[in-house]
Amino acid sequence: MSDASAPAPVHGTWEPAPAERWEDAFLSGNGRHGILVFGDPNDERVIVTQHTLVRPNGGEHARPPRLADQLDALQDRLLDGDLTAAESFTDGRPLQWVQPFHPAFQIRIGRPGDSRSGYRRTADFTTGEVTAVCADFRSRAFVSRADDVIVHEIAAGDLGIRLDHRLPGAPAGLRVGHGALLTPEGALLSLRARYPGGDRAYTGVTLVVAGGAELQPPGVRVTGARPVLLLTRVLRHTGEADVVAEAGLLRNMVSGTERPYEELLARHLESHRTAYRRVGLDLGADPAERALPGSELLRRPGSPALLERLFAAGRYHLLSSSGLLPPRLTGLWTGDWDTAWSGAFTTNANLNLQTASAPAAALPEVTDALAELIHRQLDDWRQNARAIFGARGVVAPTHTDGESGRTYHFDRAYPHQLWTAGADWLLKPLVDHDETRGERDPRTGAVLAEVAAFYEDFLTRTDAHGRLVVVPSYSPENRPANASWGALNAAMDLSAARHALLTAARYHPERAAKWRELAEGLPPHRVNSDGALAEWAWPGLDDTYDHRHLSHLYGVWPLDEINPYDTPGLAAAAHRALALRGAENHSAHGHLHHALIAARLRDAGRAEDALREVLGGDFFHASLMSAHYPDRDVYNADAAHTLPGVLIEMLVQSTPGRLVLLPAVPDSCPAGELRGVRTRFGAELDLGWAPGRATVTLRPSRTARIDLRTPSGAQPLDLVAGEDRVLTLGTW
Repeated sequence: MSDASAPAPVHGTWEPAPAERWEDAFLSGNGRHGILVFGDPNDERVIVTQHTLVRPNGGEHARPPRLADQLDALQDRLLDGDLTAAESFTDGRPLQWVQPFHPAFQIRIGRPGDSRSGYRRTADFTTGEVTAVCADFRSRAFVSRADDVIVHEIAAGDLGIRLDHRLPGAPAGLRVGHGALLTPEGALLSLRARYPGGDRAYTGVTLVVAGGAELQPPGVRVTGARPVLLLTRVLRHTGEADVVAEAGLLRNMVSGTERPYEELLARHLESHRTAYRRVGLDLGADPAERALPGSELLRRPGSPALLERLFAAGRYHLLSSSGLLPPRLTGLWTGDWDTAWSGAFTTNANLNLQTASAPAAALPEVTDALAELIHRQLDDWRQNARAIFGARGVVAPTHTDGESGRTYHFDRAYPHQLWTAGADWLLKPLVDHDETRGERDPRTGAVLAEVAAFYEDFLTRTDAHGRLVVVPSYSPENRPANASWGALNAAMDLSAARHALLTAARYHPERAAKWRELAEGLPPHRVNSDGALAEWAWPGLDDTYDHRHLSHLYGVWPLDEINPYDTPGLAAAAHRALALRGAENHSAHGHLHHALIAARLRDAGRAEDALREVLGGDFFHASLMSAHYPDRDVYNADAAHTLPGVLIEMLVQSTPGRLVLLPAVPDSCPAGELRGVRTRFGAELDLGWAPGRATVTLRPSRTARIDLRTPSGAQPLDLVAGEDRVLTLGTW
């Protein structure tokens, strides 16, 4: 066990030097608005983002390819052995990217002088505040979940404040207008930016609450020593925004209060702090290491203090980027208009990895945001099913800007129009959340019914043995060694179809018989000549092992289809497939996906090795936000948001009927405490462990008998709703 007298893990991070690059900015967000705070006391910069800000590029009008009338012919050719046939299943369009996510503008705060004495900047994960202080300067900012406003207070004497759209990659044709006027509170600043070639625009409004304000176009100058309060929001619109109405909303937030910052913060904390504190990890780290700045801690990849802080930072950033929508590839933040992969939502690994831990990690805010993305796009998903496959139901896109869910991002090497497993993977955290709380969301059930309807129409072809065939079939983003990308019976497609049909059957017992029969008609997984679970179950398709994606092991994680307890033979084949898998380009999501699967297969060494690749690969910025590749190459949230889920999976796993404790404890974490985890059989769990022993406290919300698995064996465990159960386990 960890020493109860040791100080609690640090729930924040700090740096002793200013951030000169936006990539090292400290972050705050409320799931709609985000801020990146960087610069120095003489030129502080706050980049403002908003989840819906995407630049029009034609994607808003794009439609899925109309290919349904070609489907039968394609299926005939693939079944007849033409393994390049799917390359012609296209309408000939070039690859088109979705509308790219971009920053709105930066708030520039300048002051005379060049003092940096005693400088320190901090991000407090429990409050969402980013602060910077030195001898004669103090700045603190957060984004309110309660009032949907960016709140920023500066105490620094004379200040110049302006809104500046000039950020890297901003299009030359952006039509920008500034507004500045004095008000009874101080001043009102606005910035309107209209995209080239159309009427779509966004407007930022900042209310400056300060005495001694005077106009200094396009900004304002404030003199005197009293703190200055800035309240900022961003609107996306066509035509003109109602700046007066927006100013009125901001004015009402500070009207009649003597301490507006503190009152706004108190309202925000009711939701933010409550959510953040639900789960915690204590690895008994050295207090001296816990006190280190983040940049120094990152130089100690084997330190438990680093894992504690990354766990806390990951929860913080995941929560802060989830609200109106779930996290993008960049979370909710970017300082550049040229975001990699359009800063979009990629649904064939990235978004899925980032959000998978939410049910266990007690972050329903994340699953709610994911549900919002799904439900707002269902009409587009229906278009995909009809246009591409001539089917009822829904098919999710691989890549979306959050606005359109239509499939139009594809080409020969990335035939995303062939992929049918996306809806099942996106719905998995919602299903897990329903199991955790013991109540089925009818909206989730309705979408599952549409997924099942798609499979009813799509799964019509059979092989020589009368088994259904998924054709065409695509395993993101890989291809067989001896065939093209579009093939037959990808392992992921088989697992997803089976899982979707059986899950829909549980939500809709009146239609269960039909869907279960369809699921039973699917073929089993295939084990190849290397003893590995084959990525394509169709005979004759050879595996390509060196690839960043692990789509074929979808049945192991996130599903429970393949596991060491119920399907030991398939689990062994999956383990062999994992051992043969290369890292290709060493993307963070590939390493952490590898770790998640290894943990499910109880391979602690392999899981820890994959985790070490990320901890030691220079993937994290000083802010503890992450990069896609080693050496902090390409700003990306995959590692930051996925890592907490990896640590939870290494310590606790659950299904509606099973609890697995300490399946893959890393050697670097011989003792510790994990508190507040939610299980899929409806119990909250606290776990403490040390070499050879463990204590677990279960607080069940419903009565159940579960299968308990520990390092020392298996046993049934009876739980009674409302009665805490404390277990002492050992020795192993």
